[in-house]
Amino acid sequence: MSSALHAEWTKLRSVAGNAWLMIGAIAHAVALSGVAVAAEHYSPGGSPVDITRLSLVGIDLAQALIVILAVHAMCGEYSSGMIRITLTALPRRLTVLAAKAATVCLVALFAGAIAVLGCLLVGRLVLPSHGFTSVHGYALLSLAHTPTLRAAVGTVLYLALIALLSLGIAAAVRDSAAAVGLVLGLLYCFPIVAALVGDPRWQHRLERLGPMTAGLSVQATTDLRSLPIGPWTGLGVLAAWAGAALLLGGLLLIVRDA
Repeated sequence: MSSALHAEWTKLRSVAGNAWLMIGAIAHAVALSGVAVAAEHYSPGGSPVDITRLSLVGIDLAQALIVILAVHAMCGEYSSGMIRITLTALPRRLTVLAAKAATVCLVALFAGAIAVLGCLLVGRLVLPSHGFTSVHGYALLSLAHTPTLRAAVGTVLYLALIALLSLGIAAAVRDSAAAVGLVLGLLYCFPIVAALVGDPRWQHRLERLGPMTAGLSVQATTDLRSLPIGPWTGLGVLAAWAGAALLLGGLLLIVRDA
């Protein structure tokens, strides 16, 4: 397993595009969060604002780049034909998939941690000047605040699970464009369909089952009872999606020719 991990890590870091995807994910997350918090102002008669979730809104966009990175880690070898060399050197295909999953997950955790800290820092610096102060019932954003810490850690885990979901689908599909399209469709179609459905019961079910809508519930820090699903339970739904994708990808990797 150690040789497989070393090989996958070498391949992942030797591709220059992967580093740019990580940087892009971090930059897009912080930039979008900056725009979101800059556009929000405290209103005395308005609805309460979950400033932690608002500050983390950039993750909605950054995850797309994590998807591309994870898909390329698998499909890039199929497009170049390098997968044959990989499977010749390491005939145990599930070991190869596990090594890819570990390295992709590590990269997603690293990029996610930086992105989340950047987003929260932007919120901490900008929101007080827009009226979100202790005088109005809003404490300064801090990881010492337990719900904020849970949202931050949960968001980093969310990005890691998105990477694993993408890797599993990529292993099953083997085509970069198709895999990216499937993953992004799976993530973004659920909230779109839920918004179009008129029946509140079906809307509630779709929000509970969707990997993005359920997973991102971990970012909520206020009014948790109004959520369609609990924070950690929602992350568990995403974990189930990722596990199913990896299982399918692993099975197809075993039974099909390279």
